[in-house]
Amino acid sequence: MNDGEQRSFGPLGKVLVIIPTYNEAENIKPIVQRVRTSVPDAHILVADDNSPDGTGKLADELAGADDQVHVLHRQGKEGLGAAYLAGFQWGIDNGYGVLVEMDADGSHQPEELPRLLTALKSADLVLGSRWIPGGRVVNWPKSREYLSRGGSTYSRLLLDVPIRDVTGGYRAFRKETLEGLGMAEIASAGYCFQVDLAWRAVKGGFHVVEVPITFVERERGDSKMSRNIVVEALWRVTAWGVGSRAGKIVGRKQ
Repeated sequence: MNDGEQRSFGPLGKVLVIIPTYNEAENIKPIVQRVRTSVPDAHILVADDNSPDGTGKLADELAGADDQVHVLHRQGKEGLGAAYLAGFQWGIDNGYGVLVEMDADGSHQPEELPRLLTALKSADLVLGSRWIPGGRVVNWPKSREYLSRGGSTYSRLLLDVPIRDVTGGYRAFRKETLEGLGMAEIASAGYCFQVDLAWRAVKGGFHVVEVPITFVERERGDSKMSRNIVVEALWRVTAWGVGSRAGKIVGRKQ
């Protein structure tokens, strides 16, 4: 978290909420409606990875009835990171000043989005945090909580980032922040995508703020979390951390 108190921040501009989907037919209509109710001026982009359950078709119907809802149809399931990167680029190309990450399953409550947007008025990036005072999770088994807390702690210590919830996925970016993160260089696709972006933001000198959120476990549909996603995150974060520390040691010797 870089000190933003000495900086002046420009107006936010138009807000685009990016909702990646893969087999979220049960959830897409409720989450779109909640976003539209919570932040009526915001636009929504559903980035669908060719869901076999018809999520993309349902999203098209929503877009046909509401000109603030848009759909980005992708060829197939390529991972959360790839979907968000495509959504970010679509939003930047179409003139949005704020790009928001939000899950389709309701775990990121749209009713809390105004709090993130208010904080973004004096920040470059705002993270919805489960692990700062006021933040919490609902209906999670202890094993899942320990995994998430442990992943954030491991990433924070190894990468030396002063963020409590490094792995959280409820985020609001200014367009200029994303443009400064080197999106073309981002290769991480799964769970570690969020760690990658947060680390890049801190390294890039951006002012990062955490605000507390209540994360609610999904009620409908299946979680996309898997053992392979966790393993990918572990080895990538380890490689980044070791590489960064080695680079600092070499720099000091030189």
